[in-house]
Amino acid sequence: MAGHETKILFIGDIIGRPGRRAIRELLPGLIYEYSPDVVIANGENAAGGFGITLEIYEELKKLNIDVITSGNHIWDRKEILGLLGKSGEDLLRPGNYPPGVPGSGGTVFKCPSGVGVGIINLSGRVFMDKIDCPFRIGRALIDRIRKETPVIIVDMHAETTSEKAAVGWYFNGLVSAVIGTHTHVQTSDERILSGGTAFITDAGMTGPTDSIIGMRKEKIIERFLTELPVRFEVATGGIEIQGVFVSVNSTDGKATRIERIKRGLKKS
Repeated sequence: MAGHETKILFIGDIIGRPGRRAIRELLPGLIYEYSPDVVIANGENAAGGFGITLEIYEELKKLNIDVITSGNHIWDRKEILGLLGKSGEDLLRPGNYPPGVPGSGGTVFKCPSGVGVGIINLSGRVFMDKIDCPFRIGRALIDRIRKETPVIIVDMHAETTSEKAAVGWYFNGLVSAVIGTHTHVQTSDERILSGGTAFITDAGMTGPTDSIIGMRKEKIIERFLTELPVRFEVATGGIEIQGVFVSVNSTDGKATRIERIKRGLKKS
C-alpha cells in the first residue's frame, strides 16, 4: 500500500433545501471529477437552516454522502436524540460534548480500497457553547483512531479563525487534515502545514450565496437594525457547492494536496 493515495471530498455546511439541491445536482460531477474514496459533509443546517431530520439524513446518504458531521445546531430538532443512536457512526456530533450525550464524535470509515479514514467532529468554545475542551478531547479521539488508521480528518466547527488555526497547529502532524466549518464563508488559506496536516479555516457553505450566510438578507439586516428577535429564513438564489478536496498518503497519513472547491448551478 506504500504510495497509495486516499482521496477525501469534504463538503461545507449544507444549508436547507437549496443546499440539498446543490448536493443533488452538483455532487455527482465532483465525484466524477475527483473519484473520492470517501465523501464527508457537514449537515447541521440541512433542515431549514437549523438541524437535521431523519428524512434529510436518509436523503443525503442516498446522494452518496458517506459521513455527515455537524456542530452546535445538531440539537435543534428533537428527533436527533433517537437518530444519533440509530444512524451508527455515519452521523457525528461534536465529540467534546459532555460524557453521556447521545451519539459519537469520531468514527472510522472503511473505503472500498480497504483503507480506513478516521473522521473526528469537534466544536469550538469561543463565542459558542462552553463545552469540553476540543484540544484535549480531540487528542484523545486521535490517539484512539490512530490505532486503526493514520488517515484522520477533523471537522473543527468553530466561530473564530484563531481557534480553528490553533487546533490546526496543535494537531499538526497527528492528523491528515483540519477543516474548519460553521462560519459559512469559504476562506482562501488552504495549505499543508509543516507536519503534513492539510488546513483551511473554513470550507464554506453549500446553498444560496445570494444571502447573508445562507439566510434571507432582509431578515438579517432587520435584526441588525432593530436588535429585535427575527425569524431567519433560508434564502434561495445563487446556489453553490463549496468545500475542499484532500489527497492523503495512506501509509503515513500525511496530506499531499488540498484544493478549494466552489461550483455553482447554471442560471436557467
